[in-house]
Amino acid sequence: MTAEPVPAWPIPPEGGFTVDDLLHMPGLPPHTELIDGSLVFVSPQRTFHTLALYLLESGLRRTAPDHLRVRREMTVVLEPRQCPEPDVAVVSAAAETGPEQTHYRAEDVLLAVEVVSPDSEKRDRERKPQLYAKAGIPHFWRVEADRGRPVVYVFELEPATGVYVPCGIHHDRLKTTVPFGIDIDLAEIDHL
Repeated sequence: MTAEPVPAWPIPPEGGFTVDDLLHMPGLPPHTELIDGSLVFVSPQRTFHTLALYLLESGLRRTAPDHLRVRREMTVVLEPRQCPEPDVAVVSAAAETGPEQTHYRAEDVLLAVEVVSPDSEKRDRERKPQLYAKAGIPHFWRVEADRGRPVVYVFELEPATGVYVPCGIHHDRLKTTVPFGIDIDLAEIDHL
């Protein structure tokens, strides 16, 4: 019996990793994020996470105006040591550079959505909203599971303070007029 080889984990440089490190480092696992200069690797996702993403992504695509695009699991560069990957983002169509694009800039993002998972609760509930707000992303949604159904917490950036303020909690239906007219039947997850 032979021992499994130990993975060659990247050793952080003094001061932590940067955007350039994340975007150009070979061999990183898919969906690696850069938070506070540290590489964050994601665990395999649960069924709820996948279904909630599909439900929100398809609902946003159906209602988004022509000048916006809905993107799933794309890196957003916020600062030199901050590159989270929102589960879903609504971005400006003008920010599209083609099929080889790997990331967006914070100013291109209108809405960032995070579906909370057990391994990312603190990041999704606390750190990422702080980072998105500081970067000026106008809207943030946090999605939690309640008996297998999504509950969407909607936040809007308050310009005077630069922090998100709660605008609503949606259980069975997500209906709002900002950042554009949205109507998503959250109970539809039962049929996916």
